[in-house]
Amino acid sequence: MVTIKEIAQRSGYSPATVSRLLNNDQTLSVTQTTRNKILKVANQLGYWQDRKKPAIAPSIALLFRMNNQEQLQDSYFSSLKDALLETIEDAGMRVEVFQYAEELIDNAEDFQGFLCVGDDQVELSIFKRLHRLLPAGVFVDTDPLPHLFDSVQPNLTMTVRDALEQFADAGYQRIAFIGGVGPRIGKHPRRRDSREAAFKIVAEEMGFRQADVFSDGAFSVLNGSQLGEKAAKKYGDQLPEGFLIASDTMSVGVLQAFNDAGVIVPRDTSIISINNSDISEYVSPPLSTYNINQQVISRMALNILKDAIANPKRPHVHAMVDTNLIVRESFKLK
Repeated sequence: MVTIKEIAQRSGYSPATVSRLLNNDQTLSVTQTTRNKILKVANQLGYWQDRKKPAIAPSIALLFRMNNQEQLQDSYFSSLKDALLETIEDAGMRVEVFQYAEELIDNAEDFQGFLCVGDDQVELSIFKRLHRLLPAGVFVDTDPLPHLFDSVQPNLTMTVRDALEQFADAGYQRIAFIGGVGPRIGKHPRRRDSREAAFKIVAEEMGFRQADVFSDGAFSVLNGSQLGEKAAKKYGDQLPEGFLIASDTMSVGVLQAFNDAGVIVPRDTSIISINNSDISEYVSPPLSTYNINQQVISRMALNILKDAIANPKRPHVHAMVDTNLIVRESFKLK
């Protein structure tokens, strides 16, 4: 069994300080760095394995790797950030937000773990450095580095499968997908987005007569408009019966392009979108879209992170959260 003396020797603090901290002495006054160092050593040595864990809330970082322009392009991530911060606050935990991994690396000793949102242009060497200093980390909504960190994601593969089943049940045989590109890992090419990959596989499995893909650029209103315009020009008055669009943000742009081309939804074609963002019920027509429960994702991410902090030698965990379809005017169930 790990002793107070062992933790004191490894961390460089007195046994009295270590004992008072690990027993959650509210009168103890130490710096955040001291607190985190002692707790890290205790977790690394497995101090809690044979003991009841006290209510010592870890200090964590939120690595939100998106700038203001990207947040304006896709409100989904802005609301995800709010959900995470609310969940952390409700848990009574200290959190600090960083935009750059290098900045978190410089301040790693102040934290016991981190949550990360946004993974475009991930530099593997930088995150390997972060892993050495702060191995307890959870990527939220994405999973670019499964060999280094845990993750929690919406189950987009099942979302796409369900959407195609909805189209099939409605008797549609000609469908199309509009989406963006996946993240870049270091200098490697951008990965194909999981929604696009699932669309191609499932559409072939289900035997749709036509299942075209329009996929390029960012998940933004502007890119949605450009891809919507491209689709409208390609098909003319022979539009597919339904479009699956990767995000509500892109769907707004597609609706704008369709409106400019004289395409009326759902008279001429139907749309199913993904995210159920705030704007989805206010566009014309209101979007049928899959709801991603960000509160559930946030709670799972925080619980997984706390477990990773307390059990640093356990295998990595990767969790999926199912979505549900909110039916509105752009596509109606039959």
